[in-house]
Amino acid sequence: MRTLLLLVLLYTCMDTATAQKITPNKYGLMVITTHQQYEQLVKADSNQQLINLETYIPNIKKDVRYATTNNFTHRQLYTKTNIYLRLPAAKALKNVQAALHKKGFGLLIYDAYRPYHVTEAMFKIVPNDLYAADPKKGSGHNRGVAIDLSLVDLKTGKPVAMPTDFDDFTKKAHYNYIPSDPTVTANRKLLRDTMKQHGFKGSSTEWWHFYLPDYKKYPLMDVFF
Repeated sequence: MRTLLLLVLLYTCMDTATAQKITPNKYGLMVITTHQQYEQLVKADSNQQLINLETYIPNIKKDVRYATTNNFTHRQLYTKTNIYLRLPAAKALKNVQAALHKKGFGLLIYDAYRPYHVTEAMFKIVPNDLYAADPKKGSGHNRGVAIDLSLVDLKTGKPVAMPTDFDDFTKKAHYNYIPSDPTVTANRKLLRDTMKQHGFKGSSTEWWHFYLPDYKKYPLMDVFF
């Protein structure tokens, strides 16, 4: 309902001479597809703003796999490596980073906001919504409030040991998997506990995936930044 109200505000805020109609896609979903639509949405609600995490969060690290072929699709899906989240998610993640720094760790971002058409491409390759979002529903990534990430050791600057690499679709990536190395278990727990403490919810099948529970407040988007 909140998303619908925001879209109505978008229509009313836009000048009639330049207004662009948002029509449902083939799945009946309302998806923002232009920068103009996005800018008007932000005018209606500042929390809809997408924040560049590299400028907003000190010393955050990234390894944007979808800008390379080193990902489960074996295709380059992004042309840029910018990482964005909606303002409330960015604020929460900034607090996560601050809390982790006190313990000698930092964040490593694999993916954040993801344009909707990239989700469509992923689902064609892995048509299983346990691992790839179904475009009939859209993804928290498409809404700018889901993030894929891990930890780095501040002393070495290197990623810490986790149960699997990013985008591993085996049971070892599930949260109920028990690693043989207690250090790996501790690293995973630290990440999940810290994210949870600051408002994020984790996935049961992907140790790296987190999102804001109120994700439906944020419209789906298919705009590159």
